[in-house]
Amino acid sequence: MMNDALTSLVCSLTPGMAIQGKWNGRSYRLLRQLGKGANGIVYLAEASDGHVALKVSDDSMSVTSEVNVLKSFSKARSQTMGPSFFDADDAFIPQLKKSVSFYVMEYIEGPLLPQYISSKGMEWIPVLMVQLLSSLSVLHQQGWVFGDLKPENLIVTGPPAAIRCIDVGGTTKQGRAIKEYTEFYDRGYWGYGTRKAEPSYDLFAVAMIMIHCVQKKEYKKTSQPKEQLRSIIEGHPFLNKYKKVLFSALNGQYSSAEAMKHDILTAGQSSGSRKKAAPQPKQQRVKPRQGTVAHTRYKPKQKSAKSNGLFETLLILISVLALYFAYIVFFLI
Repeated sequence: MMNDALTSLVCSLTPGMAIQGKWNGRSYRLLRQLGKGANGIVYLAEASDGHVALKVSDDSMSVTSEVNVLKSFSKARSQTMGPSFFDADDAFIPQLKKSVSFYVMEYIEGPLLPQYISSKGMEWIPVLMVQLLSSLSVLHQQGWVFGDLKPENLIVTGPPAAIRCIDVGGTTKQGRAIKEYTEFYDRGYWGYGTRKAEPSYDLFAVAMIMIHCVQKKEYKKTSQPKEQLRSIIEGHPFLNKYKKVLFSALNGQYSSAEAMKHDILTAGQSSGSRKKAAPQPKQQRVKPRQGTVAHTRYKPKQKSAKSNGLFETLLILISVLALYFAYIVFFLI
């Protein structure tokens, strides 16, 4: 919910209006509002060299903090995590009769994560979560925690498909209290831990994002929130396939994003192996044919036995005839 100052700011900034930087002198024309949060509003704007995203706020400290985060991403080459940083400045707003702070970043275009999953299928969830965890790993190594990690802050660009973040307002230095959070993705709300900024806080949110992408809705917690989430995970075939990963992330058992990524890949490979092994029972039905072949192989032996019997009969007949002729010759002589 916006405060009165932000409400006034929204009313003062209209499509077509130009924002002129006080110190750097760059000008931006506002096109439309992209989103708003607790500490600012984001607009699609037109710069001299194309479209950009411009975030304006009456809280200069908040702007400075977010700019530092974006610069940290750039140094860590973690461009997949957040947008590229372009500019930061102040601008005088005549309607407000005062200056406000703003910064300019890359405009990331594409569907939100839930929309992309709905159109492409659930098999894309582990693929995109592996990408997200790779970016979080870099962010955590730089000493930051993303904080307000949720599907509304994640866009899928491409091709090739790549998950990107569009709002770094909740990013917090490790060890501090989380600045911004959304209840459904907050471990404190579900009773799984504190709101201390540490890697496991983000990994809990990743697990909840996976649940949301499958269920396509958010839940209010019951009197037994942990049992509630367990029931949801075990009750869906896709989530149940990744339950080891999800339970470990919910319980804060991962020491790093890389460890969670490894387990997602392992779970996916195990599932693929089971699918390949499924047709094997059909192959066992071939066994009766082996009996038929054995029976066929026995037939020549029967034919051979008949030949031997005929030979013996002829031999006896010849022997009898020989004795008969010998008997006649003997009496004639």
